[in-house]
Amino acid sequence: MARPASKSTDISASGDGGRGRARMAPKQGKPASAKPKPAKIAGKRAQKPWTAAEVSEAFRRFRAANPEPKGELEHLNPYTLLVAVVLSAQATDVGVNKATRNLFPLADTPQKMLALGEERVRDLIRTIGLYRNKAKNVIALSERLIAEHGGAVPRSREALEALPGVGRKTANVVLNIAFGEPTIAVDTHLFRVGNRTGLAPGKTPLAVELTLQRVVPDEFKRHAHHWLILHGRYVCLARKPLCERCLINDLCRWPDKTAGW
Repeated sequence: MARPASKSTDISASGDGGRGRARMAPKQGKPASAKPKPAKIAGKRAQKPWTAAEVSEAFRRFRAANPEPKGELEHLNPYTLLVAVVLSAQATDVGVNKATRNLFPLADTPQKMLALGEERVRDLIRTIGLYRNKAKNVIALSERLIAEHGGAVPRSREALEALPGVGRKTANVVLNIAFGEPTIAVDTHLFRVGNRTGLAPGKTPLAVELTLQRVVPDEFKRHAHHWLILHGRYVCLARKPLCERCLINDLCRWPDKTAGW
């Protein structure tokens, strides 16, 4: 009696003594189709720009809450301010103040700093990050101040930025605090506030600074960077902003803010 045909789709002789080896026919491929489109990544929606009236209102509130904001780096004069800001790079104001409370009573002028010497300066600021390089910069900028500016801190951005360890942010802080210039120093806190709130979005600190210079009314410029830095440091925190305490919550464009007016 004939055996029923196998359901295998392909059986071929193998030349191995008459035994056949079953071989499954290749599966038919799926019909060619267009390449799958890459998944769309949800990007940030464009924030609605602040109006001039909103910017003025925000700074009016900041002024009402803190009419004379102050920087938190302790200093005795323009020179010690310059040194403190140089030391504050990648360090906290609290940490810098802890070190300069021992340094500045010994050296509050470029001449005294040079007399102290790099090794002694290094020992006094060793609790601050990058203290070795910063000690070198403090000694070098002190030498330049004596040689090129009679020991005084210059009042121009170009001259300040030519000093060792001094960049645009440091120059802006010194010009603003020591000389009352309406400069805006953008640190990590201000950079975050500018972008998060939509007040001054920008991919770089310079972009944020230039936007603020353009949109902040002149009457608020002198203290603008203090208000925004303090707001970022104590309210608009990086990890968990305290939106319920925010003076400009209703103006803020951040879509994830947690409380409203």
